[in-house]
Amino acid sequence: MDTQYLIHLANYSDGILYVLALLLLVALAVMVDRFWYLRRTILRGHIFVQEMGRHGRLDRETLEKLAEQAGDLPEAALLRSAANHHGQVKEEALANRLEESILVTAPQLDRRLWILDTIVTLAPLLGLFGTIIGMFHAFSVLAQPGHAPTAVTGGVADALVATASGLFIAMLGLVAFNAFNNQVRMILLQMDSLKTMLLNRMDGHPVLGAADIRDTAPAAVVMARAG
Repeated sequence: MDTQYLIHLANYSDGILYVLALLLLVALAVMVDRFWYLRRTILRGHIFVQEMGRHGRLDRETLEKLAEQAGDLPEAALLRSAANHHGQVKEEALANRLEESILVTAPQLDRRLWILDTIVTLAPLLGLFGTIIGMFHAFSVLAQPGHAPTAVTGGVADALVATASGLFIAMLGLVAFNAFNNQVRMILLQMDSLKTMLLNRMDGHPVLGAADIRDTAPAAVVMARAG
């Protein structure tokens, strides 16, 4: 399949294949951008959740330090909100403030995903439209005297390329769109976990870490045996 034939196919659909090629480039750009951002956010967010699990009580200084380490991650907004309201609001009010931070941060996670959603719907329709235009060109041969049957069948085959291209773009975009939605859900789950950890470590009661549990385990066994 050489360049001349590709140009012939694009012209046969009155330029619809050019539009589909543009949609494919836009979809690929969004996929690369979202994959890089969401994957990085999930990995670093997982590290922060593990780091939070190793802390006992959290003071304002520790929260500010963690927020600085988070940088541009969505968890940073949650940590800054917790640091700003540390010791100033009650637990229920603090939970509402943290939930507000999650709701404000959430839109940036699925940013530009609407483009993929639009391309998934638009590409098959454009492909079908290009095929219909190609069919007009193919059957217009019948109006010419002395037409060859192969000219009609060949034109129909060329016209169907537009539909196939639109379906391919839609399938590629749909897989990526669902994968990114799943990654957004995982990030929101990480933020909910971080919110719960913050509330548990800012309520004024100490939280036992893994090391504390190991240290207290022998004493608990001795008391159980004595009982």
